[in-house]
Amino acid sequence: MASQARDRGFPSAPLFGVAALLAVTIGIALIGGARTPEAASALRQRQLVFEDRADGAVTVRDATDETAFAVLDPGTNGFIRAALRGMARERLREAHGPEIPFRLVAWDDGRLTLDDPATGRRIDIKAFGHTQAEAFIRLLTEERATR
Repeated sequence: MASQARDRGFPSAPLFGVAALLAVTIGIALIGGARTPEAASALRQRQLVFEDRADGAVTVRDATDETAFAVLDPGTNGFIRAALRGMARERLREAHGPEIPFRLVAWDDGRLTLDDPATGRRIDIKAFGHTQAEAFIRLLTEERATR
């Protein structure tokens, strides 16, 4: 019985396979040349202030000139409202108020982000799909109040 129990060790084939997979993955990442968010340039941006109204609507203002340019009626724009609720919750947790405007940015690498300078949080809007991105793009391009 002692002759049957040999110290065989761990098979080397799986180790070589894992090493090769890691090397290929790292090589693709390096060669791919994906731009980091810091390397991208802003194509268009807007400083936004969101104000809750008594009727449940949310007024959207351009922070640079205080102009109200959009109203998000109750029961509409669920994705925008959810994103803002999450960011507002984080502001409360970190004891920040609404005085610092959010920043909506369209980047030259195709990304669309909603940034909270108060907390440093950033949401990549396009990661949630085209429909959600369109709702935020309207906020980036809207000139005057819709109501």
